[in-house]
Amino acid sequence: MDWVTISALATAGGTLVLAIATFASVRSANRAARVAELSVLASLRPLLMPSRLDDVEQKVGFQNNDEWMRVAGGHGEVVVTERAVLLAISVRNQGAGMAVLHGWRLYSGGDQPDGPPPLDRLTRLTRDIYVAAGDIGFWQGTFRDPASDEYGAARRAIEARQDLYVDVLYGDLEGGQRTVTRFAMRPVRDDQWLVSAGRVWNIDRPAPR
Repeated sequence: MDWVTISALATAGGTLVLAIATFASVRSANRAARVAELSVLASLRPLLMPSRLDDVEQKVGFQNNDEWMRVAGGHGEVVVTERAVLLAISVRNQGAGMAVLHGWRLYSGGDQPDGPPPLDRLTRLTRDIYVAAGDIGFWQGTFRDPASDEYGAARRAIEARQDLYVDVLYGDLEGGQRTVTRFAMRPVRDDQWLVSAGRVWNIDRPAPR
């Protein structure tokens, strides 16, 4: 018997078995790490929806100290003056993590696109707005240049009592998982605006549909 050949074959077989076991172990570890990563992301993920009709009224302040409005649960509010158009929506974070609002875009009537807006077309918020998981908060936006097209379009739509649509961009506390929720503001009696959510788009993750 050629013991040298037998020894070499045995060594090669053992190495092959070890390589297979290592490969399987690495794949299993990668899957476990991916599952752990997804679990962490899920625990940080926000999801903004309209607040409930029985949620408490919120007082929303704007840049100028004399600009305030009260927003009831499930509603939005608008104020039109010769200097500005002020808007606010009462929202609820249905997700598991803190929501940080970044920007927005307003549409009136049937002008809203089928998909999310380009991020460079959004109006950036002048301050971060935080909405805790499972809690209520608000979105607010303004048009302060009466000569701008945006101010004119918003004012005409509000005075004509047209539906308004707001795409709100937000993400988690770590700056990731950016998401856009499209809110619809529909005028009802007594100058009230009821709010609903029509679509949600993931910016940093696969689409939910």
